[in-house]
Amino acid sequence: MKIHRLTSENSVLGNFIAQMRDINIQKDPLRFRYNVKRISHILAYEISKTLSYKNTTITTPLATAQGSCIDNKIVIASVLRAGLAMHEGFIDVFDDAENAFLSEYRAYKEDGKNFEIKFEYMASPNIEGKTLLIVDPMLATGSSIIVAMNGLLRNGKPKHIHFASIFSSEQGIQKLKENIDEDLCDIWTIVTDPELNQHGYIVPGLGDAGDLCYGEKL
Repeated sequence: MKIHRLTSENSVLGNFIAQMRDINIQKDPLRFRYNVKRISHILAYEISKTLSYKNTTITTPLATAQGSCIDNKIVIASVLRAGLAMHEGFIDVFDDAENAFLSEYRAYKEDGKNFEIKFEYMASPNIEGKTLLIVDPMLATGSSIIVAMNGLLRNGKPKHIHFASIFSSEQGIQKLKENIDEDLCDIWTIVTDPELNQHGYIVPGLGDAGDLCYGEKL
């Protein structure tokens, strides 16, 4: 398993991350979703460098030209709700990809702190032999991604899995490493924050990405 941390060197990503964290800029959900989307474009571009390509001949109005096109069959999978904004960014880049959507939620126990991930719904194509991209803005405890991946694997074994997040925790990365076939999966992230709080949220993080994208829920 290879872990790709895209802020290992300075770039414009630092601007986008700063805006996503800023409690004042967060008041504009359109701006927040836009930052998620343009960071997703960058993540998708970086992942594209690892894919397989085939040579092709393109007919232009004047002659023919040689080019190369992605040879992988790609499936983009996201967990509702927060994953939707990332999904839009990824499908902008991989515009002929198939798509999968999963519904999960945190079911808190009586103490209001501990929880388990409940899996409710999945719509997914066959993923056998395909390249699976699982996208979620936040890799916190890692539990929801493991549940999602186990659900998706009911529809076949992919050729390779790329998990992409914007914010991650060291604990979440470690949990994925312990529960996923390391030869099958790469992890891509922009920021790795040092800890989780008692509710399993990334600190300093940015709060609830789903609420910031689409409004608070009951």
